[in-house]
Amino acid sequence: MSNNQTVQTVFAEPTPMGLIGLAVGCAALAPIALGYTLTPAALKTAAMLCLLFGGGCQFLAGVMSLANKNLYGGTLFTAFAFNWVMNWWMLTSIAGGVMPDHAVLLSVDICFLLIFAAMTYGFGFFSGLLFFFLLVIDLMYVFKIIAGVTGTTALALPIAALTILLGLTALWIAFALLLNPVAGRRLFWFPGPVFKSAPPVAQ
Repeated sequence: MSNNQTVQTVFAEPTPMGLIGLAVGCAALAPIALGYTLTPAALKTAAMLCLLFGGGCQFLAGVMSLANKNLYGGTLFTAFAFNWVMNWWMLTSIAGGVMPDHAVLLSVDICFLLIFAAMTYGFGFFSGLLFFFLLVIDLMYVFKIIAGVTGTTALALPIAALTILLGLTALWIAFALLLNPVAGRRLFWFPGPVFKSAPPVAQ
């Protein structure tokens, strides 16, 4: 997720840490999204995991990416980290009997969909797997918006399935970035770009 391979980095590549944190956050949300447990204890437990791993790991990965002059990865990880902090607040609030405002959340979900749709296109210039990763996020937000507008509960299970798929994809990418270089071979499939950048315009 580096923007410029020739830039000297300050830190080791932080992307795997951010993705592992995301995967742990998704794992914490999965039992709730699937309806297996909705107790206050479950909500508070998931909230803390979302805060520490989803928020903490991604914020740290974002700051380290920005220090490495990686604007793209740094922007995505840092912004998404605060979304996980929001998940922490919502789960904690619901556990305490306070429901977040529906209209505000719907408006923010629409904004996030626009952001992630643009980022999805950009990730296509890095890797097909990263492009797929962002498509999963896009689809989650499409389903959340449809559910928010219509009030249907029919999309709860697809959203839960996408949450699990997102976590598994994050782990796959993290393992590819961590283990492929160590093994010296492609243990985890990691395809090249979907799109090619246009050649620079001659001045």
